[in-house]
Amino acid sequence: MHHLLKFYGIHREFVVRFYIFGAKFTKLPIIGRIVRALLNWFAVSQHSALVLTGEEAKMVIDRAQNIAVGDCTCRKVFGNCDNPIRTDLVVGAGYDFFTKFESDEFTQISKDEAKDIIDECSARNLVQCIIQCRGKYYAICNCCTCCCVPLRLNRVYGVKKVWVRDKSAVDVLLDELIGQSGG
Repeated sequence: MHHLLKFYGIHREFVVRFYIFGAKFTKLPIIGRIVRALLNWFAVSQHSALVLTGEEAKMVIDRAQNIAVGDCTCRKVFGNCDNPIRTDLVVGAGYDFFTKFESDEFTQISKDEAKDIIDECSARNLVQCIIQCRGKYYAICNCCTCCCVPLRLNRVYGVKKVWVRDKSAVDVLLDELIGQSGG
Protein backbone atom coordinates (compact mmCIF):
# COMPACT_ATOMS: atom_id res chain seq x y z
CA MET A 1 0.00 0.00 0.00
CA HIS A 2 1.29 3.41 -0.89
CA HIS A 3 1.66 6.03 1.85
CA LEU A 4 -0.60 8.45 -0.06
CA LEU A 5 -3.50 5.96 0.14
CA LYS A 6 -2.88 5.53 3.84
CA PHE A 7 -2.89 9.31 4.34
CA TYR A 8 -6.08 9.66 2.31
CA GLY A 9 -7.73 6.79 4.16
CA ILE A 10 -7.03 8.30 7.55
CA HIS A 11 -7.94 11.88 6.54
CA ARG A 12 -10.66 11.38 3.88
CA GLU A 13 -12.97 14.17 5.00
CA PHE A 14 -10.14 16.69 5.29
CA VAL A 15 -8.74 15.70 1.87
CA VAL A 16 -12.02 16.09 -0.03
CA ARG A 17 -12.60 19.50 1.59
CA PHE A 18 -9.01 20.51 0.74
CA TYR A 19 -9.41 19.45 -2.91
CA ILE A 20 -12.46 21.69 -3.31
CA PHE A 21 -10.83 24.53 -1.35
CA GLY A 22 -7.73 24.37 -3.57
CA ALA A 23 -9.80 24.09 -6.73
CA LYS A 24 -11.44 27.43 -6.00
CA PHE A 25 -8.08 29.05 -6.77
CA THR A 26 -8.47 27.91 -10.41
CA LYS A 27 -11.03 30.69 -10.79
CA LEU A 28 -8.55 33.44 -9.94
CA PRO A 29 -6.86 35.43 -12.71
CA ILE A 30 -3.24 34.54 -13.47
CA ILE A 31 -2.69 31.91 -10.76
CA GLY A 32 -5.78 29.94 -11.79
CA ARG A 33 -3.95 28.34 -14.73
CA ILE A 34 -1.01 27.41 -12.52
CA VAL A 35 -3.25 25.83 -9.89
CA ARG A 36 -5.21 23.96 -12.57
CA ALA A 37 -1.94 22.66 -14.08
CA LEU A 38 -0.74 21.49 -10.66
CA LEU A 39 -4.04 19.74 -9.96
CA ASN A 40 -3.94 18.05 -13.38
CA TRP A 41 -0.36 16.92 -12.72
CA PHE A 42 -1.42 15.54 -9.33
CA ALA A 43 -4.32 13.69 -10.95
CA VAL A 44 -2.10 12.05 -13.56
CA SER A 45 0.72 11.15 -11.22
CA GLN A 46 -1.02 10.51 -7.90
CA HIS A 47 -4.80 10.28 -7.54
CA SER A 48 -7.67 10.27 -10.03
CA ALA A 49 -10.91 8.62 -11.15
CA LEU A 50 -11.46 6.44 -14.21
CA VAL A 51 -15.09 6.50 -15.35
CA LEU A 52 -16.70 3.09 -15.84
CA THR A 53 -19.97 1.89 -17.26
CA GLY A 54 -22.15 -0.09 -14.88
CA GLU A 55 -21.21 -3.28 -16.73
CA GLU A 56 -17.48 -2.50 -16.45
CA ALA A 57 -17.90 -1.86 -12.73
CA LYS A 58 -19.53 -5.29 -12.41
CA MET A 59 -16.62 -6.83 -14.31
CA VAL A 60 -14.26 -5.28 -11.74
CA ILE A 61 -16.43 -6.75 -8.98
CA ASP A 62 -16.31 -10.18 -10.63
CA ARG A 63 -12.51 -10.07 -10.60
CA ALA A 64 -12.08 -8.68 -7.08
CA GLN A 65 -10.80 -11.01 -4.38
CA ASN A 66 -12.70 -9.20 -1.62
CA ILE A 67 -15.17 -6.32 -1.50
CA ALA A 68 -16.29 -4.07 1.32
CA VAL A 69 -18.81 -1.25 1.41
CA GLY A 70 -18.58 2.03 3.28
CA ASP A 71 -19.82 5.58 3.21
CA CYS A 72 -19.26 7.85 0.23
CA THR A 73 -16.96 10.49 1.68
CA CYS A 74 -18.03 13.14 -0.84
CA ARG A 75 -21.76 12.81 -0.04
CA LYS A 76 -21.01 12.47 3.68
CA VAL A 77 -19.02 15.73 3.69
CA PHE A 78 -20.98 17.87 1.23
CA GLY A 79 -24.49 16.42 1.61
CA ASN A 80 -25.86 18.21 -1.45
CA CYS A 81 -28.35 15.44 -2.34
CA ASP A 82 -30.40 12.62 -0.91
CA ASN A 83 -28.65 9.82 -2.79
CA PRO A 84 -27.59 6.86 -0.66
CA ILE A 85 -24.34 7.32 1.27
CA ARG A 86 -23.29 3.70 1.80
CA THR A 87 -22.06 3.17 -1.77
CA ASP A 88 -18.24 3.15 -1.76
CA LEU A 89 -17.02 -0.30 -2.76
CA VAL A 90 -13.41 -0.92 -1.81
CA VAL A 91 -11.36 -3.58 -3.60
CA GLY A 92 -7.69 -4.57 -3.79
CA ALA A 93 -5.41 -2.36 -1.70
CA GLY A 94 -8.50 -0.38 -0.68
CA TYR A 95 -10.09 -3.47 0.82
CA ASP A 96 -6.90 -4.33 2.68
CA PHE A 97 -6.54 -0.83 4.10
CA PHE A 98 -10.12 0.21 4.80
CA THR A 99 -11.23 -3.05 6.42
CA LYS A 100 -8.15 -3.04 8.65
CA PHE A 101 -7.99 0.62 9.70
CA GLU A 102 -11.60 1.71 9.15
CA SER A 103 -13.22 -1.55 10.20
CA ASP A 104 -16.08 0.19 12.00
CA GLU A 105 -17.18 1.86 8.74
CA PHE A 106 -16.32 -0.66 6.02
CA THR A 107 -17.84 -4.13 6.04
CA GLN A 108 -17.23 -7.06 3.75
CA ILE A 109 -20.03 -7.86 1.30
CA SER A 110 -20.59 -10.44 -1.41
CA LYS A 111 -20.13 -9.80 -5.10
CA ASP A 112 -23.90 -10.02 -5.58
CA GLU A 113 -24.47 -7.36 -2.91
CA ALA A 114 -21.88 -5.11 -4.59
CA LYS A 115 -23.60 -5.56 -7.96
CA ASP A 116 -26.95 -4.70 -6.36
CA ILE A 117 -25.42 -1.43 -5.10
CA ILE A 118 -24.16 -0.66 -8.61
CA ASP A 119 -27.62 -1.41 -10.08
CA GLU A 120 -29.39 0.76 -7.49
CA CYS A 121 -26.97 3.62 -8.06
CA SER A 122 -27.24 3.32 -11.85
CA ALA A 123 -31.04 3.48 -11.53
CA ARG A 124 -30.55 6.78 -9.66
CA ASN A 125 -28.36 8.06 -12.55
CA LEU A 126 -25.19 7.89 -10.49
CA VAL A 127 -22.00 7.23 -12.43
CA GLN A 128 -19.48 4.58 -11.52
CA CYS A 129 -15.78 5.28 -11.44
CA ILE A 130 -12.78 3.50 -10.05
CA ILE A 131 -10.35 5.55 -8.01
CA GLN A 132 -6.61 5.07 -8.25
CA CYS A 133 -3.76 6.11 -6.04
CA ARG A 134 -0.41 6.01 -7.84
CA GLY A 135 -1.67 3.44 -10.30
CA LYS A 136 -3.30 1.16 -7.72
CA TYR A 137 -7.06 0.99 -8.11
CA TYR A 138 -8.73 0.78 -4.73
CA ALA A 139 -12.41 1.82 -4.79
CA ILE A 140 -15.46 1.91 -7.01
CA CYS A 141 -17.46 5.05 -6.34
CA ASN A 142 -21.02 5.76 -7.41
CA CYS A 143 -20.86 9.46 -8.13
CA CYS A 144 -23.47 12.19 -8.18
CA THR A 145 -22.93 15.51 -9.96
CA CYS A 146 -23.42 17.65 -6.86
CA CYS A 147 -21.13 16.04 -4.25
CA CYS A 148 -18.49 14.01 -6.13
CA VAL A 149 -15.14 15.76 -5.79
CA PRO A 150 -13.42 14.38 -8.94
CA LEU A 151 -16.49 15.12 -11.06
CA ARG A 152 -16.82 18.65 -9.64
CA LEU A 153 -13.10 19.29 -10.11
CA ASN A 154 -13.52 18.34 -13.76
CA ARG A 155 -16.78 20.11 -14.57
CA VAL A 156 -16.66 23.20 -12.35
CA TYR A 157 -12.93 23.90 -12.03
CA GLY A 158 -11.54 22.59 -15.33
CA VAL A 159 -9.26 19.94 -13.80
CA LYS A 160 -9.89 17.59 -16.71
CA LYS A 161 -7.43 14.81 -15.85
CA VAL A 162 -8.96 13.97 -12.48
CA TRP A 163 -12.15 12.45 -13.96
CA VAL A 164 -11.56 10.65 -17.26
CA ARG A 165 -13.21 8.12 -19.51
CA ASP A 166 -10.55 6.13 -21.32
CA LYS A 167 -11.73 2.84 -22.80
CA SER A 168 -8.16 1.63 -23.37
CA ALA A 169 -7.31 2.29 -19.71
CA VAL A 170 -10.43 0.35 -18.67
CA ASP A 171 -9.30 -2.57 -20.86
CA VAL A 172 -5.83 -2.48 -19.25
CA LEU A 173 -7.40 -2.36 -15.79
CA LEU A 174 -9.61 -5.38 -16.54
CA ASP A 175 -6.64 -7.29 -18.00
CA GLU A 176 -4.61 -6.55 -14.84
CA LEU A 177 -7.47 -7.75 -12.65
CA ILE A 178 -7.74 -10.97 -14.66
CA GLY A 179 -4.04 -11.59 -13.98
CA GLN A 180 -4.46 -10.88 -10.26
CA SER A 181 -7.46 -13.19 -9.89
CA GLY A 182 -5.85 -16.01 -11.85
CA GLY A 183 -8.75 -15.99 -14.35
